[in-house]
Amino acid sequence: MTAAASWPRIEGLAYGGDYNPEQWSRATWDEDVLLMREAGVNLVSVGIFSWALLEPKEGLYDFAWMDELLDLLHANGIAVDLGTPSVSPPAWFFHAYPESRVVTKDGTVMGFGSRGMASHASPEYREAIARMAGELARRYGNHPAVVMWHVHNEYGVPVGEDFSPRAVASWRGWLQRRYSTLEALNSAWGTAFWGQHYDDWEHVVAPAATPTTVNPAMKLDWARFTDDQLRECFVIERDAIREHASQPVTTNFMAHQSWNVDLWKWAQLVDVVSDDHYLWAPDPDAHVLLSLAADLTRSVAGGKPWILMEHSTSAVNWQGHNVAKRAGEMRRNSLTHLARGADAVMFFQWRASRSGAEKFHSAMIPHAGTNSRLWREVVELGGHLKDAAEVRGSVVRADVAVLYDWESLWAQDLEWRPSDDVQFRERMRAYYEGLWRDGVTVDFAHPTHDLSRYKLVVAPASYLLTAEAAANLTAYVAGGGTLLVNFFSGIVDEHDAVHAGGFGAPLKDALGVTVEEFLPMRPGDTAAVRFTDGHAREVPADVWQEDLILAGAEVKAEYVSGPAAGKPAITRHTHGQGVGWYVSTRLDVAGLRSVLEAVYADAGVSPVARPDTLEVVTRHGAHHDFVVAINHGDDAARYPVAGLDLLTGDETNGELEVQGGGVAVVRTARDTGGDGG
Repeated sequence: MTAAASWPRIEGLAYGGDYNPEQWSRATWDEDVLLMREAGVNLVSVGIFSWALLEPKEGLYDFAWMDELLDLLHANGIAVDLGTPSVSPPAWFFHAYPESRVVTKDGTVMGFGSRGMASHASPEYREAIARMAGELARRYGNHPAVVMWHVHNEYGVPVGEDFSPRAVASWRGWLQRRYSTLEALNSAWGTAFWGQHYDDWEHVVAPAATPTTVNPAMKLDWARFTDDQLRECFVIERDAIREHASQPVTTNFMAHQSWNVDLWKWAQLVDVVSDDHYLWAPDPDAHVLLSLAADLTRSVAGGKPWILMEHSTSAVNWQGHNVAKRAGEMRRNSLTHLARGADAVMFFQWRASRSGAEKFHSAMIPHAGTNSRLWREVVELGGHLKDAAEVRGSVVRADVAVLYDWESLWAQDLEWRPSDDVQFRERMRAYYEGLWRDGVTVDFAHPTHDLSRYKLVVAPASYLLTAEAAANLTAYVAGGGTLLVNFFSGIVDEHDAVHAGGFGAPLKDALGVTVEEFLPMRPGDTAAVRFTDGHAREVPADVWQEDLILAGAEVKAEYVSGPAAGKPAITRHTHGQGVGWYVSTRLDVAGLRSVLEAVYADAGVSPVARPDTLEVVTRHGAHHDFVVAINHGDDAARYPVAGLDLLTGDETNGELEVQGGGVAVVRTARDTGGDGG
């Protein structure tokens, strides 16, 4: 049975969060639903951590409390995203099946008392989750409260890898299906190095603890295998649900915050994409990473509206310094997700827990209760989302794509790279922030995707680039596209083997340059890059330089100092109808914006003029556009737009003024101009 629709049966924008009523008395449930109605909540997720209550003994189910809960919520007009509790098997499961526990790479067996500690390779675990998902769907597939199914919780967190005997056996089977023969395996892994040749499948081990670094091709395949194991478990539950229920099925991703799942593949399995996002408190500009995660989520969703399944009203509990959100920050965070394609804003969790590991995690109802600033902001946000209901279903359009490949991330993060300071996530953030500060809205894309509709494609971290992907990028440039590539890209193939022809060889035609030698810099060393455009501009650089071999490219900037002093640093190359740019050193955001200025001119991309603190994004609907503006500064900011602010009911008269820390959602006529960032 397929999903009846790709979006839950809810009018307007969805608002709510995880609800864990099993932690509270029955009388509190009645209070909760009244407060949910006051706050404008119309969707809650339930049952995610309830396996021990739903199946207190193996094969013995107790659904009475869930029956009562769903009836209560439905009677109060609150829809349910019903979770399957597979993330936390009960104590009886591990007592009955101790071999289903996860084993770490150093051989430690993970014990009970946390979450996510079951081996995804365990047959008993897989059978148990299929039975539970099936029983829930059989009982509640036609319940009027249930509008969506929520499988598991944050796959890969806290446990993705498992080195148990069952997992290792599954690993061997996975390799046999992938390579068919040991000859092919040995070739892919380069086992001639260090005498690692295999002549029997039973001799193939997992990349557990070893005296020194493990074969990188093996570790890359292990990451793929781990991701596949997790997805297999999701499909088991999804299919068990679909035997009895037709509502859409999802699971909550953690875009750019969880690294061991390939969301391009996962997004093909869910009916609607949902994501969890939590600010990284040490980062004073954490809202930029929030925007990155939201754009990435929308992109893996294929541009369709998506669900913000979890974020926090204020502080979380699991970081070293759990910084509380300032007044209005929760609203700004929520509206940024809305601006970038979310049609649902939800939190972990509804009511703050008094006990357990997350008792200091903020909630919609904080420990201070309803006589608190946080509760007043929760109610205010619910009102804003009701006022902005017509935004639902509108989409975000972008002329720029940023390449994002989880397999390249896995490969680049392996050991023994030329510099520990060259990091996938750091460069992804730097390039994204440069575009963000220029007001340029972006999509993310995989290097093999059809890129023809984008004016500009940016590759901040494409260390692993297959021949297929490189050919795709080269064809994109030849067809008239503008490509901007960062250093340490196009280095290895899908087996982490250096491409024949040397560093960057697959992109030689597109970029007109290859790399003779990497020239990483010592920690703390800095250098300068001078542009050759006649304006004598210099920008600082650090961490990395390269000795470039020109193959038709023109030099746009040279190294002033450092190991490559006097040699090309930034190049531009015409290939076919398009242009390929290459940056061979690490520039800060200001330096990257200097490069982007010239790249925009080639691509025909226009940065959006706006105050630096004002984030502006446009969603496009069937009849209207919606300009969402978020002011991250303390002073009022202005932006030229004519329309109706849905949150205040005021006409802008051609210029919108957003107070410091404020937000606006302006309905405009169609085709008002370029998107903001």
